[in-house]
Amino acid sequence: MRKHSTLHYLGHPSLVNSSFHIFFIKRKVSMLLQKHGKRISLMIMMLALASCLPLQSLLAQGESAVPFLLIAPNARADGMGEAGGALADDASAAFWNPAALAFLPGQEISLTHSNWLPAFQQADLFYDFLAYRNNVESLGGSVFASVTYLSLGEFVITQDDPTPLGTFKGYELAVTAGYATRVFDDFGVGINIRYIHSSLANIEVQGQGLKGVSSSISFDLATMWRPKSLGLFEDRLSFGLNLSNLGPKMTYIDAAQADPLPTNLRLGIAAQIIKSEFNNVNFVADFSRLLVRRYPATYDSIAGQTIEEGRVDNLPKSLFTAWGDGGLQKVTIGTGIEYWYGAPRLIALRFGYFYEHPDYGNRKFLTFGAGVRYDVYGFDFSYLSAVEENHPLGETLRFTLLIAWGQ
Repeated sequence: MRKHSTLHYLGHPSLVNSSFHIFFIKRKVSMLLQKHGKRISLMIMMLALASCLPLQSLLAQGESAVPFLLIAPNARADGMGEAGGALADDASAAFWNPAALAFLPGQEISLTHSNWLPAFQQADLFYDFLAYRNNVESLGGSVFASVTYLSLGEFVITQDDPTPLGTFKGYELAVTAGYATRVFDDFGVGINIRYIHSSLANIEVQGQGLKGVSSSISFDLATMWRPKSLGLFEDRLSFGLNLSNLGPKMTYIDAAQADPLPTNLRLGIAAQIIKSEFNNVNFVADFSRLLVRRYPATYDSIAGQTIEEGRVDNLPKSLFTAWGDGGLQKVTIGTGIEYWYGAPRLIALRFGYFYEHPDYGNRKFLTFGAGVRYDVYGFDFSYLSAVEENHPLGETLRFTLLIAWGQ
């Protein structure tokens, strides 16, 4: 009888959302810990590669597939507590709030790189983001595109013992295109359409004859209001709203076990609290809520059987029912301050804080950043300091290069 190879890599949150896979992962972890001891500890932690969960939550049931779509794509916003929903004024707005691109003239290219989960010291774990925008007068607005790539690294295939039988690489990719225009002089709207491809295990998974590969599409809807007549705050305030990742589920195994996309609602506020020729200070705050509603399976431990299978609400129902699970406690908060010196802007310093409720992820971290602008070029970097000791996101660095022309 042909034996099926199993993965030395234990899995990815989006691949283990069903009750069966949660049970399998927990059992597999227990067996591997007994058999291989400390050698397996890294594999357990790698469950957090794309979900960025704290270590105590690695084996918990994930809420959605492809959580890499929620990773902050640029160093500037990351340095301000991952708040960019209203201050978005460069090509990365394609992620934070595409409507903001309706207000930007000229063209721009943005490239971001980050070594992902640096505590693991794995060079093949990294995140890249490339974006381009162009304000086209004949179209009455801006067109833009972006590519997001998350490398999950190389994994070893084993069978009944630790002997390597082969390797494969896991990755996730999203290609986005969009358009933004001003409906009024101070109000813009934007839309994105996105192709998503997730290749977690491009080999047969757990003897089921299926590969851990899936693709889907999604779209975003966004608005941006920048009031021009508020007295003291004239041209100093921005309000952004972005509903992102609306689309069909990701199917890795079968339709019954398909996982929802990370549909997310983001409200952003930005204010220029100091405005002068050489010194300017911006304050930003983002409030973000995942709009996914998952119902766990009901299991009778005495009878040893499942009473009711777990399920997930489909769109658009989940936009409303998600609030019944955790309510406002599931809202994450990112806030930050940015100081600019120079006329035009030359040097920037940034500081921020990100908060997530302890019962729903418990991510808490401080962020720091800096940036420079010279002629058509810009460079930003950010550093994340986790409040929790040994958090997998601790000491994450991001680097962003900007080239803008025709402003």
